[in-house]
Amino acid sequence: MFEIKKISIDDENYPSLLREIERPPKILYFLGEIKKREDCLAIVGTRKCSNYGKQIALEIAGQLSEAGLTIVSGFAPGIDTFSHLGTIERGKRTIAVLGTGLDFPSIYPKSNLKLVEKILEKGGCLISEYPPGTRGAKFTFPERNRIISGLSLGVLVVEARKKSGALITARYAFSQKKKVFAIPGSIFSKTSKGCHYLIKKGAKLVETAEDILKELKIEKKIEKEKIEGENEKELLILNTLKEGPLNVDKIREKTKLPIKVVLAYLSILEIKDKVRNLGGQVYGLK
Repeated sequence: MFEIKKISIDDENYPSLLREIERPPKILYFLGEIKKREDCLAIVGTRKCSNYGKQIALEIAGQLSEAGLTIVSGFAPGIDTFSHLGTIERGKRTIAVLGTGLDFPSIYPKSNLKLVEKILEKGGCLISEYPPGTRGAKFTFPERNRIISGLSLGVLVVEARKKSGALITARYAFSQKKKVFAIPGSIFSKTSKGCHYLIKKGAKLVETAEDILKELKIEKKIEKEKIEGENEKELLILNTLKEGPLNVDKIREKTKLPIKVVLAYLSILEIKDKVRNLGGQVYGLK
């Protein structure tokens, strides 16, 4: 069982950026290590994300963590979870801000209980302003969003509807004078409407992790690993996935390979850590 600790706003080690916001929590409960100073970037978005959103969250979170940023998110299903995972995959630190108490009976969602251990194994932290035993309520999740942005230099919204918790986080970021970033998407996608709205409101349009580093004036070059196949079929599948995540049927259609061959090579490429299964027989580059 993990030990839940707490820290007061009067404590020297209370996160310095969070102390500066309007209505900072007077008490923080936490698991893992809390730091007075660190460069954080929040990544948030919809719970019902697309494969496009999953891939972006994994990739950008991983690259920014490699560049030295601590990734902050809200532990919710969807973009939040993939942002935490993208950081953990690189063996880096991530902070999850919860809208519940940190005791296991209270933590939401239950599907992410295994994620707690992974976050702590990599030196990360789980934070809440709510004492153990507090179950989530309608007001607790929107309230915790001010902490997500408050800990961070900026907030990146990957996918969000126009009325969503992610936009509440972005509004807090604007009011806290933090940088706000948004990923553009299809004009027909409901989960891109919120991002397009933010861009119109002054959020920085982001296509790559470098866009964020440049805006934050962090001089760090991101080394992109070259993904190469060891034979013709591997190369064909990898080149097909460069267009973005695809269902196995689409991969078969584009490569003209038999479905059994596609499945066999996807399994091999997954073992080789070159592709990842995003769920629902959808695969993307890793």
